[in-house]
Amino acid sequence: MGSQITIGGVVVDVVLKDIKNVHLSVYPPTGRVRISAPKHMKADTIRLFAISKLPWIRQQQRKLKGQARESAREYLARESHYVWGKRHLLKVVEAASGPVSVTVRRSTLVLTVRPQSTTARKEALLGEWYRLQVRSAATPMIAKWEPILGVQASRLGVRRMKTKWGSCNPASRSLLLNQELAKKPPEFLEYIVVHELMHLLEPTHSPRFVALMDMHMPKWQFYRDELNRLPVGHEEW
Repeated sequence: MGSQITIGGVVVDVVLKDIKNVHLSVYPPTGRVRISAPKHMKADTIRLFAISKLPWIRQQQRKLKGQARESAREYLARESHYVWGKRHLLKVVEAASGPVSVTVRRSTLVLTVRPQSTTARKEALLGEWYRLQVRSAATPMIAKWEPILGVQASRLGVRRMKTKWGSCNPASRSLLLNQELAKKPPEFLEYIVVHELMHLLEPTHSPRFVALMDMHMPKWQFYRDELNRLPVGHEEW
């Protein structure tokens, strides 16, 4: 069940769900606000909660508006693309035969495609390559952290996500990672891996979750804040 309320000029989407606690989110790139609340919670209580959080909501929206964003990619020669936090210049090679591929040669990202390949095809090929990079890097990280945390994930998925760097379904023990992480320094991928694995111990961002993160990854809040300051992918949502 969904509805909207307006608080101080801020429109808030309200969704009533079968949950125990209220969750407030501000989503990039436009700063859309959503409150997920227990089904039994009264409208007045939700409104008061939103009012109490208004300064934080506005702060998050200002942060999103000021966040650096990548320009739209055209997949042309010498265009800048990032791999594990390092800038690479794109080289497009057209080949009528042989495999299409993406390879890294020092500071060059070589995209081998068929002649007259569309921008969408080039984007899809590079996106698939980024997904493989994240999966290849995350798999040993998960294997490293599972025994440390005493948990076991059942499945790893990687895809492009609009609003999250990662997610965890504690019921199915499955992890989902954003392919855009392959553009960021690898320590941020490890932070997201640990963050999502931690949800197998503590499903919410409770004080226990924070304490566990502090114990196992003392710099996690630094990684979180830095990751949120990095350029995010350009999309028209």
